[in-house]
Amino acid sequence: MLAFQLDRRPFQVFLAALFLAGIGPNHLLADGKDSGHPPPKPVPAKVDSPTPLTERERWTLERMEQLEKRVAELESKSNPAAAKPEQATAPEAAPASVTNAAELGSNVVSSEAAVPAMKSREQGNAAKPEKAAPFAFADFAWLTGNARTKESPMDTKFFTPEIRADIDYIYDFNHPKDNTISGSSEVFRANEVQVTQLGVGGDFHYDNVRARLMTQFGLYSQTTPRNDASPARGQWNLDKAYRYLSEAYGGYHFNALHGINVDAGIFMSYIGLFIYYQFDNWTYQSSYVSSNTPWFFNGVRIQIFPTEHLKIEPWFTNGWQSYGRFNSRPGLGFQILWRPNGWLSVLGNQYALGEDALNTPGRVRYHTDDSIQIQYYDKPEKFLDKAAFTLTGDMGCEHGGGVNCTGNSAKGPKQSFLGYMVYNRLWFDRDRYGLTIGGGQINNPGRYLVLLPPINGATAASGTPYFTENPGDPYKAWDVSGTFDWMPSQYITFRWEYNHRAANVPYFSGSGGVTPPGGNNGAPGAFVCLSGFTTCNGSPTNTWLPDLRKSENRLNMAILVKF
Repeated sequence: MLAFQLDRRPFQVFLAALFLAGIGPNHLLADGKDSGHPPPKPVPAKVDSPTPLTERERWTLERMEQLEKRVAELESKSNPAAAKPEQATAPEAAPASVTNAAELGSNVVSSEAAVPAMKSREQGNAAKPEKAAPFAFADFAWLTGNARTKESPMDTKFFTPEIRADIDYIYDFNHPKDNTISGSSEVFRANEVQVTQLGVGGDFHYDNVRARLMTQFGLYSQTTPRNDASPARGQWNLDKAYRYLSEAYGGYHFNALHGINVDAGIFMSYIGLFIYYQFDNWTYQSSYVSSNTPWFFNGVRIQIFPTEHLKIEPWFTNGWQSYGRFNSRPGLGFQILWRPNGWLSVLGNQYALGEDALNTPGRVRYHTDDSIQIQYYDKPEKFLDKAAFTLTGDMGCEHGGGVNCTGNSAKGPKQSFLGYMVYNRLWFDRDRYGLTIGGGQINNPGRYLVLLPPINGATAASGTPYFTENPGDPYKAWDVSGTFDWMPSQYITFRWEYNHRAANVPYFSGSGGVTPPGGNNGAPGAFVCLSGFTTCNGSPTNTWLPDLRKSENRLNMAILVKF
């Protein structure tokens, strides 16, 4: 039996007396006015009760329970200090515990960031936070570049672990005999099962202190560092020191505005919209705008959330996707992310002032990368339940050191970048299936952002005479793709994808491959002479030549896992 507490306020005693006198709950509205309706039919007592109550007694007790709950709510409104601790404590505006699994300040903010705010709404006004957590007002799992996982099954107060696996099989219709794919920052070997990445790490969060670690075992540990020329300047083998890390930073969360995070280390850049991890993207092979621009920065970022809809993020970096500096000047940049509602996301990335050409001081780089994502259809009850598209445009140039942005011949050839990509995605059967169609184009005279083919083991630092990157060298390319995803669980994606890629110059691996007979000869920056010749200088009769083609067609099949 529910004991009525006599030490309540007189108003409570009065209400209880009314109930005992037989006035039903429907006679009183939330504002205390009479509804004019008769009381509901009594609820019969359970037949298995050891001491059965009368129908009237059971009805009265149930209404008293409702009354006590209502009185508690009124007390919490009039005296918040008297509320229960779990109701009175509001979540922080931008919890330090929510990092890349719900990264507050990257291109992506997982739907997990919305959990504290949703819980507070359920608890009522007594638990309403003074300032809402940024981007917690809607579910943004539909965005490309954003993980669709809703929860972490191993989350704790101190640590949120994260495990990623990316295993692929790439069928290249060019059939390169050395199984080497050129010109991609996502796929690297043909006609083999390969581990692109196995990542183990997670987010540490306690007392407003933040840290994140994510490893990259597999092909990423070799292919990503080879695209960075900065370790060739100075000592200590930066590429070896960092090659097994995709993210590694620490920082602090300040409870100001809607949250401010200050982090230093290696963090995702989000230039090009698509994220480094394929699980989070709509496609496996992203278009050139994304594939040829930075995945990460090494430096310091400050994530400022003036409102729950806006993020401003300044960067101070060593350079353009580089472990160190290329010359004497670091790079500066910032990101602006605006989400006014649950169906629109606007992203702008700006980069400037970095001298990012190895051993070419005075050559300064500028770049702007801007994207919009729109969810234009959302019918969860339909078989086709969701649809969205994204459009990204990039512009950039370099000036100084023998090049310029406009093509003025007196100052050197034009060194610029212009590109776009557009994708449309459909979801089916409660997001179990996905279909994405898209592609893009780039024009990059000077080739300063074009990925160097790995001919004879060439790297960004060594260069290769077989594919030069001299000022004014032309490069135009375009691609289209179709991607089908099966997602039986929020933690796994089975992906099938077709890619067609083309360029105006020979660039992609052909059937002859890009590896000399007998393997790499140890001098990737020089021509490889045929047997019997010690000096060849590129002579067609004396020099080995890689097999480069102007186009390629591929089937990408992958299993992607994220916990």
